[in-house]
Amino acid sequence: QVQLVQSGGGLVQAGGSLRLSCGASGFIVSDNDMDWYRQAPGQQRELVAIVYSRGTTYTADSVKGRFTISRDNVKNTVYLQMNSLKPEDTAVYYCKTDISYRDFWGQGTQVTVSS
Repeated sequence: QVQLVQSGGGLVQAGGSLRLSCGASGFIVSDNDMDWYRQAPGQQRELVAIVYSRGTTYTADSVKGRFTISRDNVKNTVYLQMNSLKPEDTAVYYCKTDISYRDFWGQGTQVTVSS
């Protein structure tokens, strides 16, 4: 059974850092592209970063240079390290993968950045 369980997040002041984790079960993260999305109130869900199965990464322009996606193949976990956080980074963050053309999402975790 495919499952994504998120941890991390919370409240931080602007300029601070947080790390989100996405633990996977039922599949191997290194066999799949793994994504982080976020959704702010009243806005569409936005792609933040991808770690591809081959190990390369993509980071959205809005977070480039501040956010880093990575994975730990031993722990079967994907991370999103978020530095220099800004109030506009406030959102619910989700990890996601697709397997056999079906999307699987984590439960979401709130990140709130105060000014």
